[in-house]
Amino acid sequence: MIRHVLFIKFKEEATAEDISTCFGNFEAIQHQVKGIESVEWGENSSSEDRNKGYSHCVLMTFVDQASLDNYLPHPEHMALKAQLGPIMEDIIVFDYALS
Repeated sequence: MIRHVLFIKFKEEATAEDISTCFGNFEAIQHQVKGIESVEWGENSSSEDRNKGYSHCVLMTFVDQASLDNYLPHPEHMALKAQLGPIMEDIIVFDYALS
């Protein structure tokens, strides 16, 4: 299995509705793209103040590397990126294989 982790920093002008729509789309994508085992997301709640402005995280689990490779150019992923792009200031993407 492969974990695909996103840390997202939204623009100040991103509304709560924009952000909610974005995460609704993340939740829906697991039913639209084969090979996605799970999708979860959350807002930072750490009291350590070390998040460097990144307010949200998405954790996606893929069955295997081929499933992640299929997802990246998938039209549903492209649509998600198009919706996220205008409201996102920055993103960190981190992938790793479960051992």
